[in-house]
Amino acid sequence: VPMANAKIDIIGQPDLPVIAELYNQMFRPQHDVAFFSRRLLGRYNPLLLIASLDSQPVGFYTGFELKPGTFFSWLYGVHPDFRRIGIASQLMDAAHAWAAEHGYETMRYECYNQHRPMLHLAIAKEYDIVGIRWDSDRGNNLVIFEKSLT
Repeated sequence: VPMANAKIDIIGQPDLPVIAELYNQMFRPQHDVAFFSRRLLGRYNPLLLIASLDSQPVGFYTGFELKPGTFFSWLYGVHPDFRRIGIASQLMDAAHAWAAEHGYETMRYECYNQHRPMLHLAIAKEYDIVGIRWDSDRGNNLVIFEKSLT
């Protein structure tokens, strides 16, 4: 499988429409820009990344500080037409590098059990399963992963 070499850019909150548009191409229910803005409101050190191939946005990452020393990967995804070529892996590596540079010791990440590719990616990136959390909104379990950056 040829691996992509996406361009990963840090973007600001004014660029949230790009993330919302990508999200809505990948996931249901759809969410507007306000959904993302509200979730990031008052969050310390939000990180927004866009992955592009030939200047076309194909993936995104969102995260923020969960607590001192721990950075939380909130939402990310890669457009279905561009999956399985390493873009999610590149986004994750970029987020790890940024978090380490900003003094974070731990990355935390949550994933639904049925999202097998994301479970595989977390394990490939040397995350440990540290727990399970019930999501009452979805009526489903989330697997909680953490990775040491030190």
